[in-house]
Amino acid sequence: MEDLTYRLPQQRVVNTAIPGPRSVELDARRGDNCARALQPGLPAYITDGDGGVLQDVDGNSFIDFASGIAVTSVGASNPAVARAAAEAAQHLTHTCFLNAPYEGFVQVCETLNEITPGDFPKKTALFSTGAEAIENAVKIARNYTGKNRVVVFDDAFHGRTNLTMTMTAKNKPYKAGIGSLAPDVIRVPGSYPLRDHLSGAEAARRTLRVIDQQIGAEDTACLVIEPIQGEGGFIQPAEGFLPALQKWCRENNVVFVIDEIQAGIARTGQWFASCHEGLEPDLITTAKGLGGGMPISAVTGRAEIMDNPPQGSLGGTYAGNPVACATSQAAIEQIRELDLCSRAREIEAIIREELEPLVETGVVAEVRGRGAMVAIELVNSAGDPDPELTAKVAAACKQQGVLILTCGLDGNVIRLLPPLVIPEDLLREGLQILAAEITAE
Repeated sequence: MEDLTYRLPQQRVVNTAIPGPRSVELDARRGDNCARALQPGLPAYITDGDGGVLQDVDGNSFIDFASGIAVTSVGASNPAVARAAAEAAQHLTHTCFLNAPYEGFVQVCETLNEITPGDFPKKTALFSTGAEAIENAVKIARNYTGKNRVVVFDDAFHGRTNLTMTMTAKNKPYKAGIGSLAPDVIRVPGSYPLRDHLSGAEAARRTLRVIDQQIGAEDTACLVIEPIQGEGGFIQPAEGFLPALQKWCRENNVVFVIDEIQAGIARTGQWFASCHEGLEPDLITTAKGLGGGMPISAVTGRAEIMDNPPQGSLGGTYAGNPVACATSQAAIEQIRELDLCSRAREIEAIIREELEPLVETGVVAEVRGRGAMVAIELVNSAGDPDPELTAKVAAACKQQGVLILTCGLDGNVIRLLPPLVIPEDLLREGLQILAAEITAE
């Protein structure tokens, strides 16, 4: 990969036990003052980040394979994004677009209408979080169709609000003990090639049979799906599965909603994961990498669908905040200037080169995903999910200065989300540490 310019040294440094003494002090303060549910996965407290590294309060430097869960794709302190934030904040930190509008909001909408898939007139609404975007996509679809039911999928993750928590598949920690869930959300089987051994066409027939027999298209407002499932395990559906669902939606007046909150904005090697199979979703949700580190989200879709809700029914106090709009434009421009779509594909090739040999050990069942959104699924000698090994490997990597995330309903998937600007040497070093921990068990 081409070398880029960085502010911080792109090297792993472990000066103390993890966590170090200052992080231990800060974590004690967290325990005393923050809600117990807010339990960080990394016990080290971060003070700086750049390129592919995160530095903590004790002088340790971690290889970042998380990107703030696919948020800091252009780096945690990209200079262009930082300049855009500083410049914007000197003029407007906030006004609320619905009260006193500003150009940046319109610019982000124009950009998303341009880069999202689909050769048809589009419009966009901006929000603050991914869950907000999903909730509003459902609201827009229900308003447009006059129908109520929402179809979601096994292994899905869409957020932690009441509606999106209901749409999310995993019970613990997201739903257990929380209370009543939202009505009219129905879950159906998806496509998990490693486990169901079905082609895309076969998986689609199974899914659509369930919808037709148990839900009914006449009562279904929308079908919401991630093109690559995130928290569910970076599950990449078999080829042909998503196009078949899109075709069914068009034939049955069901709004086809693609959740690109984690997979979009160059993460998978194209602007959107939908592009890999030529999908043209009716509505597409974005967030995470869209803001370059600042909170912003969006729903973009067919103009006739987006224009159906009445005035005042969409929005939010912080929706499309002016500083976040400025960083969004800067992040998108950085993706273009640095050709980060191509770099994501190079990252995938390196990950596969380093990790695919582990499939021969029998511990790694599969390396899957696209671009810089790749996962490895760990299994035991019987071929069953091995969450204990996965947790052990993740903890060992963190102790050695490599931040990785786990996912999957069985807790046996390691997901890799490095910044798209990570240097090759650092990427390979982190992957080799991960591989050594897996084979050491």
